[in-house]
Amino acid sequence: MGETWYFIDSGLQSPAYNMALDETLLNWHSRGLIPPVLRFYGWKPAALTLGHFQKTVGRIDIEATKAKGIEIVRRPTGGLAVLHDNELTYSVIVSEAHEKMPASVIEAYRVLSQGILEGYRNLGIQAELAIPDAPVGRTGTAVCFEEASWYELEIDGKKAAGSAQNRQKGVILQHGSIPIEMNTETLYDLFIFANEKVKERAREAFAQKAVFIHDILEREVTMEELKTAFKDGFQKGLDIELAAFEPNEEMLEEVEELMKSKYTNDDYTFQR
Repeated sequence: MGETWYFIDSGLQSPAYNMALDETLLNWHSRGLIPPVLRFYGWKPAALTLGHFQKTVGRIDIEATKAKGIEIVRRPTGGLAVLHDNELTYSVIVSEAHEKMPASVIEAYRVLSQGILEGYRNLGIQAELAIPDAPVGRTGTAVCFEEASWYELEIDGKKAAGSAQNRQKGVILQHGSIPIEMNTETLYDLFIFANEKVKERAREAFAQKAVFIHDILEREVTMEELKTAFKDGFQKGLDIELAAFEPNEEMLEEVEELMKSKYTNDDYTFQR
């Protein structure tokens, strides 16, 4: 029987809440107040999350994003911009010193991605862990799903799930997007291109770079089916048992404070 971790199903939450709760869980785990955590969540409204170091000037079409009712929030993790809409999002909070966690960031991705890999298998999808043949981030794109990083999930050579990681206070925070489908019309309207022709070429090329659950299964997948598949996948892939947990009042107060001071603060969101 594996080690017991907490499991939180937050349901649909605001973008600022989602980022603030991930950071709060990291803080509580760093203080030894809670064990490692797996959290599932969704987004209401849809969101464009920016990597912690990502530039917005000249890259993100902020006005188009607002016009579509999509909120922008900056993640505490690195990587490129992700559109979060029809998807299951996960986060894992675990100590860097945990016996299962390698010191290497890339190797930690490999370990944690086993849970996602097993989740896809539970759906009957044969996914694989990506091993890039070129340095990640060299394409110049601002769009996360245009390239796979080490040990992210691929299906037939196309990116299927995106993850990002941050380490602070001795704790690993990894969170990621498992899309059911992606609206590429909306996605490419959120970024700034040299002209419409360049945007259309990028949009058309996207189909060769990314693939989503509905593309593979060609049937409707419910969110509950998805949650069950990936919850069981994480339990098997990481050899853990998951115990349901609800954030307490003190945690939620910390979440509210982080939302106000950071994740709804334009000075933080658009700092680059």
